[in-house]
Amino acid sequence: MEHRKLGGSALSVAPLCLGGNVFGWTIDEAASFRLLDAALDGGLNFIDTADVYSRWVQGHVGGESETILGKWLKQNGKRDQVVLATKVGMDMGEGRSGLSKARIAQAVEESLSRLQTDVIDLYQAHKDDADTPLEETLSAFGDLVKAGKVRVIGASNYSASRLEAALQVSAAHSLPKYESLQPHYNLVYRQDYESTLEPVCRKHSVGVIPYSSLASGFLSGKYRSQADAAGKARGNGVKAYLNEKGFAVVRALEEVASAHGTRPAVVALAWLIARPSITAPIASATSVEQLKDLVAATTLQLSKEDVQQLDQASAY
Repeated sequence: MEHRKLGGSALSVAPLCLGGNVFGWTIDEAASFRLLDAALDGGLNFIDTADVYSRWVQGHVGGESETILGKWLKQNGKRDQVVLATKVGMDMGEGRSGLSKARIAQAVEESLSRLQTDVIDLYQAHKDDADTPLEETLSAFGDLVKAGKVRVIGASNYSASRLEAALQVSAAHSLPKYESLQPHYNLVYRQDYESTLEPVCRKHSVGVIPYSSLASGFLSGKYRSQADAAGKARGNGVKAYLNEKGFAVVRALEEVASAHGTRPAVVALAWLIARPSITAPIASATSVEQLKDLVAATTLQLSKEDVQQLDQASAY
């Protein structure tokens, strides 16, 4: 499996990133361990999580995903084979939110402890914090890089203007720059990234690791009606796509998948991987069987005609 550099950093990652939001949420520790073992065996060395996963579940406090991932790393002794990414900035309760220097300093120690590691390969601002000066945030991240606790930094959910501003602050003050961006981007949600964020990322050689790569599972083709989405963990995220345009995209995916003898989800991920600005789309799985689609996407070569067909079906 060909690996890619993350932005301008030395980190070499698989062309697909395994999303860790499901660990401790929709799958338990034992199932998470099986999935992680299979991912590493399949060549997926890039794993993304966040301190807030999965605080939204009743009875959870956040950190559940990191804790499971840390136990797995401790048990298998393969930390050096994994590019480990986590995030800071979402509300963890009791006033613990944002990207102030104090908050970042506290949060990184908590994440390192849960992950049972000495260093985080990619530490990301989970969302922009307009109340904290960019220089303060980037300086705090810089302290962590100097201390050897973080290798490189990234951003998630930043607007194009704020990402550009952050990159300028880094350059002006000799601070670490955001080497990656984690935007919402997939075949049925293209415009925001392509029209504003992509030009900034290409200009500054920022790696891109989009989330919601399968549109909450919609692009797998398993949701055909509101009834299909009802009661599902990701059901609410699918409802916006249950329309004629969304179904046209799924039909195009099914046609391309049929021609390649594979499944729509594999094609949807391969379309992202094929876009020159994309480093590695993030996708999660809840079973080893689902994981096979993620691995298959990393080797599927779409033709120019395949890409054009998918582009036209999903045009905005």
